Amino acid sequence: MALVKDATLDPETLQVLQDVANRLRIHSIRATCASNSGHPTSCCSAAEIMAVLFFHTMRYRQTDPEHPDNDRFVLSKGHAAPILYAVWVEVGSICESDLLNLRRIHCDLEGHPTPRLSFVDVATGSLGQGLGAACGMAYTGKYFDKASYRVFCLMGDGESSEGSVWEALAFASHYSLDNLVAIFDVNRLGQSGATPLEHCTDVFEKRCQAFGWNTYVVDGHDVEALCQAFWKATQVKSKPTALIAKTFKGRGIPDVEDAENWHGKPMPKDRADGIVKLIESQIQTNRTLTPKAPVEDSPQISISNIETTSPPAYKLGDMVATREACGLALAKLGYSNKRVIVLDGDTKNSTFSEIFKKEHPERFIECFIAEQNMVSVALGCATRGRTIVFVSTFAAFLTRAFDQIRMGAISQTSINLIGSHCGVSVGEDGPSQMALEDLAMFRSVPHCTVFYPSDAVATEHAVYLAAVTKGMCFICTSRPKTAVIYTSQENFVIGQAKVIRRSAADEVTVIGAGVTLHEALVAADELAQQGISVRVIDPFTIKPLDAATIVQSAKVTGGRIVTVEDHYREGGIGEAVCAAVSREPDVIVRQLAVKGVPRSGQPGELLEMCGISARHIIAAVKEVIMK
Repeated sequence: MALVKDATLDPETLQVLQDVANRLRIHSIRATCASNSGHPTSCCSAAEIMAVLFFHTMRYRQTDPEHPDNDRFVLSKGHAAPILYAVWVEVGSICESDLLNLRRIHCDLEGHPTPRLSFVDVATGSLGQGLGAACGMAYTGKYFDKASYRVFCLMGDGESSEGSVWEALAFASHYSLDNLVAIFDVNRLGQSGATPLEHCTDVFEKRCQAFGWNTYVVDGHDVEALCQAFWKATQVKSKPTALIAKTFKGRGIPDVEDAENWHGKPMPKDRADGIVKLIESQIQTNRTLTPKAPVEDSPQISISNIETTSPPAYKLGDMVATREACGLALAKLGYSNKRVIVLDGDTKNSTFSEIFKKEHPERFIECFIAEQNMVSVALGCATRGRTIVFVSTFAAFLTRAFDQIRMGAISQTSINLIGSHCGVSVGEDGPSQMALEDLAMFRSVPHCTVFYPSDAVATEHAVYLAAVTKGMCFICTSRPKTAVIYTSQENFVIGQAKVIRRSAADEVTVIGAGVTLHEALVAADELAQQGISVRVIDPFTIKPLDAATIVQSAKVTGGRIVTVEDHYREGGIGEAVCAAVSREPDVIVRQLAVKGVPRSGQPGELLEMCGISARHIIAAVKEVIMK
């Protein structure tokens, strides 16, 4: 597509932009040389792109990087972090001397960007994820904020081999994100060799166009061409824009430019000064350009004023699946704050998130069957405190998005993931639909709160608590209908278990959650008829686990604990309980959990086959009493 000039750029401005680009190269080379690690060649290919973006195209407040009206920037090729830091040296927010502490333990200028820095919205570095996050920012800007800010994402050509990139491309096109610009830094070289397309920019162009993007191919080292392309992108409506920028890795460094085996290698110290002097000799000015101020049209919002409108409307004994209660709770929460949003992975009629869609359609984002992108979009939506985000799908399908989830933790994000259809109680659909690893996965995520509600009342409280909890949350819900066991007046606290059966004669503590808690209650009733009294605990949150209540109960019941869970043994409730009592003498834990790969069958049959039914709990209780 032919480029149209917005106005003739004067030669002096073009020279300043080129000079800024070369100063960015110098900063990157010096910083990586000082740390004796890093990716200066990846920085050098993007120097002109970064100079044009931050000193000509983007609108933002230099002194307030987190301002809601600023244009957003995502460095998806996070290994090029030094050039982003170099930009903020040129802006004036980072001292040049601080760059020399790059990658040192007490310095926030890490090897890849993290939101410890005010000008970083999401952590990057695990490649292929930045564009999805940028999609979330752009969707928020266009449909929730209805504001003028634009979103720019700089990607490497190597990372375009990741399928999540193409999930994001499809998402952006489907939702007509014309406030989004993706820049492909096509520098031909990956980490260990050439990229599959090398410099075939026409293939990148055709692929992006096939995904419904407005696309330009530019010389990524021509500042005037870049300025024109970015301006032209602002004139395009209803389509996102991709800039395919042909560049050279290590641009400006003799014998290194476009050469293999230089990825992730700083310049040798005996060569660095000569390289810097050569680049300095090309600089003709000592000026920078002041970025344009943003258009201040984002609405003032608050995501902290969330209150429950009424107690849960369930009665004791009602039969309600926790997945359905979760959908109802989301819809109810949507009335308490207009910034509550729900993302779905084409499972809304099974997870009951369709209830939220029906009542709040403008705040429901259908991400289709692309769970990796869905989580990245959620991370983008949550940035700068613009939304309260819930992600809903089958828990089993969140396993494929674990990399995005762990990057969310590094991003210090507050998003809430709801995983339904946990465990073998899914039934006839079989093992591919059964989440048996989800607790292990989310327990391993730093600062993640893991809810496992056992009835509809607890589920509604979990949804509300997740909305007001800082950090990532996971809510595990089940498919079968189970009885409501709590009154609507029951109060729930993160990290506080419920002891729902107790007596002075209790001989064993039994701990279950979700479906298995109800099996434990059945077992408790049958054991009582046989003269054996057991204490039954509902942990409510698996992380943090209420260790104090568990230890106290264990001491009362002779140090005997039985755990039962609709989950694999590894990383589940049993192992969490074992860790909680590990320093307590004379406490034994008998773990009942799913072993091996299950099969299709009715839920009750599968609980029995997998050894986690009431009958097996009774046998385990008697076994530990006999020891």
